[in-house]
Amino acid sequence: MSRITGRPGSALTLACVALSFTFAGCAEEDGETTDDAYSCGEAHALSPCLTPRLEPQHYVDEGLRYFDSFDTDADPESRPTYAEDVARWEWLPWLLLTGFGSDWIEDGDSLVMIATPSTVPVRDCRFFDTQPFTRCRVSFQYEGGPCPIYEEFTFNDAGEITFIEAWSDQPDLLPMSDPDDEWGEGGGVNRLSTRVPGLGTPSGQIVDARSEAMTAAAADDPVLADFADRLARFPNSWFDEFTGRGDQTEEEIYGPGCGW
Repeated sequence: MSRITGRPGSALTLACVALSFTFAGCAEEDGETTDDAYSCGEAHALSPCLTPRLEPQHYVDEGLRYFDSFDTDADPESRPTYAEDVARWEWLPWLLLTGFGSDWIEDGDSLVMIATPSTVPVRDCRFFDTQPFTRCRVSFQYEGGPCPIYEEFTFNDAGEITFIEAWSDQPDLLPMSDPDDEWGEGGGVNRLSTRVPGLGTPSGQIVDARSEAMTAAAADDPVLADFADRLARFPNSWFDEFTGRGDQTEEEIYGPGCGW
């Protein structure tokens, strides 16, 4: 698996990405997951169906531009290219589904920059030739201190970001079961992006949240079911999550994820 880094770094050894999910039509041959398991070619195809269509640097640059949108020291014109129906899922202790639609994410993130200005001085973004194509380890700098984040980006065939997934970069909050698996290449990685129906189509458009395909995929997947429910009610679901934490201080909300 090839990769390019946003800053100098040593190459890592490739490990096969093992995915665990239940979906109608799943099939395996000789222990390897087949295209049928991902429903490749269908409207509910999963993201591993896609392969990179652009140069590796494109995917790295998109990740770096994403963090520019949260960095007061960055060029204000430097912004990533989103698919129209891009979604963002930020695992606890963050606020879960924090964006759906390019306009919402762009406008919402601009307001976040005004309310809680930050810089992102530490960035390491790398290209992978299996989805998610860009994976980053960064550290935001807030008034309260640094906040390390692990973030992944899924793309469509046009090279647009279709799904953003973020975790606190704390040992007990990361998706990797193996502490030595720094970039989520091994088995047992608990990422949502590879389980969302529709991200594996050329456009990377997520299927309707109440569709038969989403319902079937979420039947034995509580996290995907929660995602679908929040997606169907967005942005009300985001406001509910936000106001539901109204009695918590900023430090209580963000402190555990930032390591404060």
